[in-house]
Amino acid sequence: MLTISESQLAAWLSPLFWPFLRTLAVFTSAPVFSSRAFPLRAKIALAFLIAVAAQASLPEMPVIALDSASAFGAVAQQVGVGLAIGFAVRLVFSAVELAGEVIGFQMGLNFASFFDPMINAQSSATARFFGQMAALLFLAVNAHLWLVMAITHSYHAFPLGQNFLHAAQGMAMHRLGAELFASALWIALPMVGIMLFVNLALGIISRVAPQMNIFAVGFPVTLVVGMLGIAATLPMLDRPYMALMEKAITVFNGG
Repeated sequence: MLTISESQLAAWLSPLFWPFLRTLAVFTSAPVFSSRAFPLRAKIALAFLIAVAAQASLPEMPVIALDSASAFGAVAQQVGVGLAIGFAVRLVFSAVELAGEVIGFQMGLNFASFFDPMINAQSSATARFFGQMAALLFLAVNAHLWLVMAITHSYHAFPLGQNFLHAAQGMAMHRLGAELFASALWIALPMVGIMLFVNLALGIISRVAPQMNIFAVGFPVTLVVGMLGIAATLPMLDRPYMALMEKAITVFNGG
């Protein structure tokens, strides 16, 4: 009669269970994967597939009994590191959306806001447009593969059994958060310069021709110039986007 002891079962499940748990935590917080349009069953199946496929590149996992006291700390570590990976990628999306907010403010389109059920918050039209462009770039530049690579490399930078507080200190997530505003302004800087020049030109026109209703003329002009500026600068979005994504992923690659 075939008998399987609890230690043997733990030795078989440990190399698969812990990567599965960390990957599932990533899919809970990472953009695109955490969308409501992505079914829960698909998240679980994809996390299990990645955990199986990544076995060759993962370091040897220590055997931790699921009913032991150390299992709770291991679960907290896997969930914490996974959520941190997804949060770091979400910061990149937030930087792009914040750049869209700044551009919309310069164009006078901040009044064109609506409730976005995907993020459960108010969002302007330009911010939502830049958010969709960020999601498109996420797939176009194979950033989803970078995300999988970050999950596998995170086991070398933050191995199983490490104290979660030490792992959180090594991530330095506060630095990524601090770079959010600088990166957003970096992306929006060309459009801010264009709209500043347009507003300056409209101000000079209003002084030269005071009889002209500058409020009736100014909004269509800023709107048209803003649309043309977005069309001209949008192809250059991939370079700062990839630089931000690489900076976020490097944290979990041990870099």
